[in-house]
Formats: sequence, structure tokens, C-alpha cells
Amino acid sequence: MRDKIQALLTEIEGLKASSVAELEALRVKYLSKKGLVSVLFNDFRDVPNESKREVGQLLNELKNKAQEKLNAIKDELGSNQSEAEKLDLTRSPEPIALGTRHPLSLVKNEIIDIFSRIGFTIAEGPEIEDDWHVFGALNFPPEHPARDMQDTFFIEQNPDIVLRTHTSSVQTRIMSAQKPPLRMLFPGRVYRNEAISYRAHCFFHQVEGLYIDKDVSFADLKQALMYFAKEMFGSSTQIRLRPSYFPFTEPSAEMDISCNLCGGKGCPFCKHTGWVEILGCGMVDPNVLENCGIDSNVYSGYAFGMGVERITNLKYQVKDLRLFSENDVRFLRQFKSAY
Repeated sequence: MRDKIQALLTEIEGLKASSVAELEALRVKYLSKKGLVSVLFNDFRDVPNESKREVGQLLNELKNKAQEKLNAIKDELGSNQSEAEKLDLTRSPEPIALGTRHPLSLVKNEIIDIFSRIGFTIAEGPEIEDDWHVFGALNFPPEHPARDMQDTFFIEQNPDIVLRTHTSSVQTRIMSAQKPPLRMLFPGRVYRNEAISYRAHCFFHQVEGLYIDKDVSFADLKQALMYFAKEMFGSSTQIRLRPSYFPFTEPSAEMDISCNLCGGKGCPFCKHTGWVEILGCGMVDPNVLENCGIDSNVYSGYAFGMGVERITNLKYQVKDLRLFSENDVRFLRQFKSAY
């Protein structure tokens, strides 16, 4: 056994290879499961007990010498290869293109981050909803003309099941399930049966907010929205609130910001008014509170809602809503440095 080990050790010391293929052949010959070194290890069981310690050490030394010799040949072959031969054709091409966040995701996350600084948390709900949570609980009684304000997708098998037209449906679920105080944001996708064009789509994204507690006033709403506008569009941004109508808030308002392109001086983007509408808001109607099991004599609150596409248009001057859902990489690559 000792003679076999010594003979194999001498043989290994003289090994040479001129290519990677020859090196692999040597590895298989000596170190594979059926290689010459492995065969000697298999024969080790027949060695007398008194010689096992010495022979075992010799076998380990042989295996280590074989591995060291093959590694040395490999290093020598590597240093002699040309640059073309060193290329690993299995690697991904370089530079590896990095993905980008979608502009709607960027803006949605920024909106959430701004309101989270003043205590708002996140809640989400189903996109397929029942009529009560989308309309009934929000002061839309059957046959009420206010339902015509939103073109709804109804589920054909069940007319009481719809694709939600606003994320206010999540508000009604939260108000019905949790007790005030509530200070929450509701981001999500909504659906309306509208013709697709550069300014409208059959689906879009909203972020709505709700704050309910004792002694909440319209002044609290105005302060929160002023904070949001300045954080999103810059410290010089001004806001104005115009009276409006929504079935689920009273009083209701629409909020404009000073045009971030002309600074309020007037330009084609703001139709030379100096103002751009960005969201609707108001104090939660007492009927809505009562419908959701909240005592309107004790609690009051405000709500607001904005379209993420609208805010993205203002922030990045995107003029065609269809770009957000066409997955054109030329458009998406423009937002590489935006996150």
C-alpha cells in the first residue's frame, strides 16, 4: 500500500496540462469518485489495524498534493490565457441594466411618506366591493342623482357587486370596524367606465385620507393640506379652497395649488389662471358617521382624496395618462434617478 501511494505521488508531481480540457481529464483521473486516489482510499479498509494510522496520513497527504498540483496547473493556464479565452460566456451581459420604480409608485410613496410624518397610517381594502360600502354608507341612496357622478362597472351576475369607483369604500369599512380616533390613508386602484384618452382612463389610482376624533375642524383639514402641498411641490406653494359638492362631506371643497410651472403668474398649463386643481376634500357628513356606527354628536372628522396620476402629471409634467399603463421602457427609464 505504501509503495502504491509513493508511486502515485511521484506520478502526480510530474503532471502537466496545456488546456482546460486536459486539466479536467487529470482531475477525473485522480480525484473523481472513481479516480486513482479514491481507489486507494477504498483499499484502506484492508490495511492492518496497526498500520492504519501511518497509511491514513500518507493517503491524506497524497490527496492534498494532488489537489495542490491541479490548482497550480489551473493558475498557470489562467495566466497564459488571452483576454478572449478568459471571458465567461455564461455571465450576464455588462453593464447590467437596473430596473426603475414606476412614476406612479414614486409619487404614491412620497404622498404616503408626507402624511405619515403627521400621524397617518395605511389601510387597504378589496377592489371588488358591494354597493353598500361604495355608495350606500357614503350617503348615496338608491336612485340618488349623485350616483350619476361616477360611471360604475357593475358585476353582471350581481348588480350589488361593483368595481370600486373610489377608495372611500375602505373608509367605510374602517369606520364600521374601528372606533375613533382614526387617522388613516387609503391608497389603491379604482375603476370608472370612461373612454380612454390622454386625460382619462378606465382605471386610475387614488390616495384618500380620513381623520376622525373629537373637535376636528375645517381648520385642521386646511392645515394638513397646506403641509402636504408645500412638502410635495415646494415651500413657495400656495393653496386655495373652493366650495364644492360631494355626497359624503359637508361642507365640501376642491383644493387648488399655485401653478408650479409659472409660479402662479399664468401659463397654458394652468389655463392662465395661476391655479391647478389637485384634490377634493371636506368635513365628513354626519350621516356617513352614523351609517358606520360613529356618534356624530361626539365625533367629527375630515376626508380628502386625490388622484395619483394627477399629482404625477403636476410633478413630472406628464401630459398623456396612457403612458402610465403602456409599459414603454423609454418612458420608464426617465425616472431612474427619481428614487
